[in-house]
Amino acid sequence: MQVRREIVLDAPVEDVWEAITDPAQLAVWFANEVELDVREGGEGQFRWANGETREASIDTVEPPRRLGFTWSGPGEDASRVDLTLEEDADGATRLTVVESAPEAVAEWSWALSLRAAALPVRA
Repeated sequence: MQVRREIVLDAPVEDVWEAITDPAQLAVWFANEVELDVREGGEGQFRWANGETREASIDTVEPPRRLGFTWSGPGEDASRVDLTLEEDADGATRLTVVESAPEAVAEWSWALSLRAAALPVRA
């Protein structure tokens, strides 16, 4: 199964890259606690207030354009997540998230909508 989500964020590519790779920013809009070593071979942990946890292994880092990793929760098969950033003509950023797994979860889809709503409006 594959879940694909595209969203255009009213922010430059560099700002969106920081939002998806900086643990402090991820803890604001995605998971409650985040540890993330953003380098090929790096690892990460995502923890939510409801007790859910996911472990990640990063295998693709191409700043500020692409981040790829596998992740899973306890007792789950790993899913593959690829995040790709592209600048639109007006300076906004198109973020494409593709998650692939036997039973892909859509956590990134709803979280990206929340992140888009929280971005400040540019003048």
